[in-house]
Amino acid sequence: MNVRILPLLGALLVVTGCASTSRVMLGQTRAPTDPALVQIYSTPPPGSIEIAQLESSSAVGFGTQGQTDAAVARLKKEAAALGANGVILMGVESSSSGGGVSVGGGSYGSHSGGGVGIGIPTTQKRAAGVAIWVPNPPPANRLPVQTITPTR
Repeated sequence: MNVRILPLLGALLVVTGCASTSRVMLGQTRAPTDPALVQIYSTPPPGSIEIAQLESSSAVGFGTQGQTDAAVARLKKEAAALGANGVILMGVESSSSGGGVSVGGGSYGSHSGGGVGIGIPTTQKRAAGVAIWVPNPPPANRLPVQTITPTR
């Protein structure tokens, strides 16, 4: 492998490899479900059963809404793998890395060199939630149906 490619591969792994998900089991798993069917809740619905406490993070970026969406999507994917059909979202937070500028130089024998490095501040989004099973979940993305009684 070409030695010049190694730093590029290392940087690529750092940027893409930072997304992760962790879990702490709280109950029994079920048959996996479709992540698209996992609903997000702000409070536990009546009769819900806790399966696992989850925490996920996005890849490193610049603090976009897409990073938040990616962290929540990872929660839903992990919850679905455990058989959950819901996630109680506990919160989303940002963690930032600082930026900076560095200048260096040195010599070895008759060779000398120098360099300048610039650090760009980046952000990673972290989401926490509880994977749950809701026995009779409300239909997703549906408005309540109103019955209209004709008047005479």
